[in-house]
Amino acid sequence: MQRIYLDNNATTRPADEVVEAMLACLRDCFGNPSSPHFFGEQARAAVEEARRAAAAMLGCPPSRITLTSGGSEANNLAITSAAAARPEKRHIISSPVEHDSVLKPLARLAEQGYEVEFLPVDGNGMIDPTDLERAIRPDTVLVSLMGANNETGVVSPVEEFGRVCRERGVLYHCDAVQMAGKVELPAAACDYLSISAHKFHGPKGAGLLYSGRRVPVAPMITGGGQEGGRRAGTENVPAIAGLGAACRLAANGLEKKRLTAMRTRLEAELKKIPGAFIVAEEAPRLPNTVNVCFRHASGAGIAQELDARGIAVSTQAACHSGDIDPSHVLVAMGVPEEYSHGSIRISLSRYSRDEEIDALLAALTAAAAKAAANFTP
Repeated sequence: MQRIYLDNNATTRPADEVVEAMLACLRDCFGNPSSPHFFGEQARAAVEEARRAAAAMLGCPPSRITLTSGGSEANNLAITSAAAARPEKRHIISSPVEHDSVLKPLARLAEQGYEVEFLPVDGNGMIDPTDLERAIRPDTVLVSLMGANNETGVVSPVEEFGRVCRERGVLYHCDAVQMAGKVELPAAACDYLSISAHKFHGPKGAGLLYSGRRVPVAPMITGGGQEGGRRAGTENVPAIAGLGAACRLAANGLEKKRLTAMRTRLEAELKKIPGAFIVAEEAPRLPNTVNVCFRHASGAGIAQELDARGIAVSTQAACHSGDIDPSHVLVAMGVPEEYSHGSIRISLSRYSRDEEIDALLAALTAAAAKAAANFTP
């Protein structure tokens, strides 16, 4: 059976250049980057080369990059650092459509006495910057609003959020994990920005936190002096080298035009399927992401049927893939329950091809009909 992978917002296939960079490090750069000899210096050089590649992609000095194990750690690091920076301020602003790696550390802070306010989203999953402006108070320490939603692909007005926060003297964190490799990264608009390598053809286990020049980074992992004292632990040199290679690929071309054209064709055909509608179709979205809902159907059932036919899609974020409840993102957007249970996410990559879309469309009508016939409200 030919296998087709269309779940690239969950993770991506590592690029050949990434694999080659990692293999070279595994073979040749086995030294500890903190060791003061040739082998250590060789490993340190690989780490710093990757840091420079990440900085070039973001348009910032390399010193602004803290290497992490991925986007979840970077999100946690940003939130805890901001809270620790101004402990007298106890108000935080976010949204109900954030990733769990933002929502859960915010919930932990709420247990410690912080007031976490969630701004409402409209039917497209968008937040009005004027709502943000009205919500900021003298005791607001942090605004954490994502750059692009992992389930719907909706892109936020990051520059506007950043402007509002700068004018009010509030720290702004952007979870940009889904933006990397797909659209330009708005690091200059943010105080903190998180990305993860495996979302743009790098390896799992590597990511970074960008932090502005005057922004503190308070370590969550202590016990060593790595990353300028911002994160302890011997560096995962091969994964970091893979991150650097992925950053160079992304900086050299995003393929937005090709992916947008592929997405447009896919959506035009999806809308011909009875009971289907595209989530946030009119909103600005990532070029690679389609969230489609089917009325009175099970998204999990559709995904399982497609998998049996050799096609991989997802129903919501990978960390919630076993949930039977509708996505918290779609609930916050007000998607009716008769549709929200029948949601699937199709996410493309630089390796996606038109013939794969043809195969998906050929299988999906039957899969959706079967899932609707077996659906129990």
